[in-house]
Amino acid sequence: MRELILLRHAHAEPAVAGQDDFDRPLSPQGLAEAEAAGRWLAEHGLVPDRVLCSPARRTRETLEAVLAVAGYAEQRLEPAIYDATPGALFGVLQAHGEVERLLLVGHNPGMERLVALLHSGQSGDYRGMPTAAVAVLALPAQAAIEPGMARLTAFWWP
Repeated sequence: MRELILLRHAHAEPAVAGQDDFDRPLSPQGLAEAEAAGRWLAEHGLVPDRVLCSPARRTRETLEAVLAVAGYAEQRLEPAIYDATPGALFGVLQAHGEVERLLLVGHNPGMERLVALLHSGQSGDYRGMPTAAVAVLALPAQAAIEPGMARLTAFWWP
């Protein structure tokens, strides 16, 4: 079995006039959420082998806070995660299929729809993923990424 950990970025500040959505920082609440997510991951022994992170500021800041608590992992910025559909995220996952425990840090609605698609086989069957929520999915070893192939083993939010 492989594990896929999906982490939605923590709570971000609203955009100020003229600020691009991509550049929104975490709020103080978001920093606390991200640190709590890091503690939860560490307490459950879920330190990833590799992290793929959207390059948006709020996802990068979430990852920094999480790993400061949970421990270091190989990190890569992946532009395809920002504003991604579940289909685009499938492609990202396929490209890293050799990783035993992969953490993907991204955004909604793509993250919550990806969880639903991997677990139930339908992306319209999602229930929501609050800020800093963590979904842990078990995937069969060596299998291609396909709808309905995963088992949801944990879901947590601050």
